[in-house]
Amino acid sequence: MTLNNAQKQRYARHLALPEIGEAGQEKLLRSKVLVIGAGGLGSPAAFYLAAAGVGIIGIMDGDIVELSNLQRQILHTTESLGASKTDSARDRINALDPSTIVVAHPSRFTAENAREILAGYDFIVDATDNFDSKFLIAQACHQAGKPYSHAGIRNFHGQTMTVVPGVTACYRCLFHEDGVPGPGVPQGPVGALPGVIGSIQAIEAVKHLLSIGTPLTDALLTFDALTMTFRKVPVSRDPACPFCS
Repeated sequence: MTLNNAQKQRYARHLALPEIGEAGQEKLLRSKVLVIGAGGLGSPAAFYLAAAGVGIIGIMDGDIVELSNLQRQILHTTESLGASKTDSARDRINALDPSTIVVAHPSRFTAENAREILAGYDFIVDATDNFDSKFLIAQACHQAGKPYSHAGIRNFHGQTMTVVPGVTACYRCLFHEDGVPGPGVPQGPVGALPGVIGSIQAIEAVKHLLSIGTPLTDALLTFDALTMTFRKVPVSRDPACPFCS
């Protein structure tokens, strides 16, 4: 694949970076990333992946756009109300770059469809908003050998980590099903918070696809928006982990 003149203009700032250059940009255009969840985290993650030139972006979400989403879910607009989130996301991304191939998966990620869905992608972004989905994604990615980015947000706080199955600590090494809180009344998040964390997920995906920089593996990056504090907490592999031990 050789960049055409329009692509050279679009990605000029990437081409100027020695870590990316034309070869790296061509690799991004050949890459495939799945974003599971087209809400607060998935919106900035998918949008920046498209802007970066990732050639194929899968969007998986079974919900429709509601008015309360628009406070933080920037893939959607008032005109999208009532539409499926995958259709809305595809329209928004294609408005940014019509050449981006957006594969819509308008359903929930389940144990039954996980293997087939994950097989078509190079990297997975977990942008879901519940623990059951996160444990399922972590387990499915380990079974499929797919690297993924975990993230979670609540109130004014966010966290994220990158996992390479069989190589680094995983989501299950850090969190256990019997230690997570049950569903309750939603608390936030403040609107801009998922923009911060979802953007980090997009950067981690790009770094992995290009094999550049230091990945956010074996560590949990936490962010407190009230104090504007980042903290990087080391995470070790659990020898008793049912996913990666």
